[in-house]
Amino acid sequence: MGTTSRYRAVARVIAVIGLVSLVTACSGDGGATGGGGAEAYPDQNITFVVPFSAGGPTDTVTRMIAEPMAAELGAKIVVQNVEGAGGTVGAGEVAQAEPDGYTVLMHHIGMSTAPALYQNLGYQPLEDFEMVGLVTEVPMTVVARKDFAPATLADLVAHVKANADKVTLANAGIGAASHLCGLLFQTAAGVKLQEVPYQGTGPALTDLVGGQVDFMCDQTTNTSGQISAGEVKAYAVTTPERVKSLPDLPTTAEAGLPQLQVSVWHGLYVPAGTPQQVVQRLSEALQVALADQGVIEQMAKLGTAPVPAEAATPQAHRAKLEEQLGTWAKVIADSGVEAS
Repeated sequence: MGTTSRYRAVARVIAVIGLVSLVTACSGDGGATGGGGAEAYPDQNITFVVPFSAGGPTDTVTRMIAEPMAAELGAKIVVQNVEGAGGTVGAGEVAQAEPDGYTVLMHHIGMSTAPALYQNLGYQPLEDFEMVGLVTEVPMTVVARKDFAPATLADLVAHVKANADKVTLANAGIGAASHLCGLLFQTAAGVKLQEVPYQGTGPALTDLVGGQVDFMCDQTTNTSGQISAGEVKAYAVTTPERVKSLPDLPTTAEAGLPQLQVSVWHGLYVPAGTPQQVVQRLSEALQVALADQGVIEQMAKLGTAPVPAEAATPQAHRAKLEEQLGTWAKVIADSGVEAS
């Protein structure tokens, strides 16, 4: 072989090696800066978006599971609160995010009520998200300012019927869980009350404790401390069974209002189009977090518990969302409520 031929052969070998290296680099983990494929997930921080204020019930549940999920995934989880419009602002941002598993939404029952409340929602829950798994179902409580006259739930129903134009029913804003429970209370009691919406559960409960409003529905994750401290008057819990952390609080059925039953379920979502192996990785990490003894104990103190492992799956989550979309569409249509 001549000198020129040898040079050409060597050049061809170098070209092949360069092509193989290029393909390997493109399909690899992307280096230390992150951004690799689904096989390398996760190789950078993950953001958990909470579409409500910091310190609220959904934020509390999110922070409970974030640490054990981060440990299982081997990546840091950053919790970001994006408030506004009953959770629809934060949910909308996640729907538009890159479908790579690095932006995750924690939402509650509001994901199933938003389509019926908002005419121009901007996203569709079943089409624009992949479900990761259910997290917990939080009971709600009917609570009042501690000096409110009615002593029992039956007394409360009689009182509000006789004073419908004077009684104030607080909530955390249209579409919030407290608002939805309040709608069900009014339907069950057969009365229309003066509602006082707030921008979040925190300020609503603060005014209830301060005596500025009469009563409200809210999640045990937010009211257990005030109930135990005697800062509010508690009438009932809105679930079929009593809550272990509040054993003396009757259920609404026991207290004479069986039509008022609602729990606030939470679930994790990622944008539609997220690779299925990434969704599965998140779901598996969620199941590990929900089996964590620390998480179980924290939830128990707040009157709730993790869902069973079989409910912390994309399939169970989707089935729950589909069922709840139908249920709340009718409730909201019957109430005539619409968010602007």
